[in-house]
Amino acid sequence: MLTDSIKRHDLLKIIILIPLIFKLGKWLNVVGSVKRRLDLVPVMRAFWGIIITSQKKGMIHVIRITRADEHYRNKLGWLDTIHHFSFGEYFDPNKMNFGPLRVFNDDIIFSGRGFDFHQHSDMEIVTYVIHGTLEHKDSLGNTGVVEVGEVQRMSAGTGIMHSEYNGSKSDQLRLLQIWIFPNKKNLVPSWEQKKFSKEESLNKLLLVVAPDDTMTEKSLHIHQNVYFFVSSLSEGALVERKLDLSRKAYLFVIDGKLEINGNIMKTRDAARIENEKILSIEASMPTELLLIDLPEKYAYNQ
Repeated sequence: MLTDSIKRHDLLKIIILIPLIFKLGKWLNVVGSVKRRLDLVPVMRAFWGIIITSQKKGMIHVIRITRADEHYRNKLGWLDTIHHFSFGEYFDPNKMNFGPLRVFNDDIIFSGRGFDFHQHSDMEIVTYVIHGTLEHKDSLGNTGVVEVGEVQRMSAGTGIMHSEYNGSKSDQLRLLQIWIFPNKKNLVPSWEQKKFSKEESLNKLLLVVAPDDTMTEKSLHIHQNVYFFVSSLSEGALVERKLDLSRKAYLFVIDGKLEINGNIMKTRDAARIENEKILSIEASMPTELLLIDLPEKYAYNQ
């Protein structure tokens, strides 16, 4: 189910539209049975969302939420993985990417297991560890351990082999792996990581990844016009992010519950946000989140 953002001041418009919706139902010949009326609900919701969010300039303000149990999930015995977009054997033509955001995987890797050496090319890969410890090795000779709160950035470029393992003998590892289309093709492969504490992200949006042409020393950098923020919110805490109308955003609730522009989101819910000038995010309980600020138009493998 996709939930469109409906602002309070549009309630009057909804009331006005109700007769039109029922006329639409009659025209579709689905008002005759309860089952068919239920089938019409998504159509009505989409119809409402398109019309009532339209502004004077024709701009459509939309926040589409995918609930935690609506993501694709696959359990392999050693891996419990959730795919937000088409990946591997999972294919949905409506979930190929969101701007330059190509992959968003939420993985739980069981103790002592992981991904053997495999290759990537021409992709920016960001990994964020939520709990546990990730052991990383690659064909550049890099080896390292990525712990809770650490972010790793890998530019695959012309090609890189790497492995990822949960080195613990008892604890599970949960991580987010996110792929971003790079703005240039055949980059020199590179890798870096950095640790960010909860104190740094307490009740604010902490920038952890930024475009490579920015001068931010405290964040990692990728080859695309994309910004990653993490936040650890106390109950009742409010953070805001202004968006240019040429940009969009992807919000993921790592854990907790929040309200964004009047929409409730809970653990593992994700939102695709377009044409919103400001994002107002308030925590209903202690909450961890990841926000990705993305361009509407972008260079890709040039």
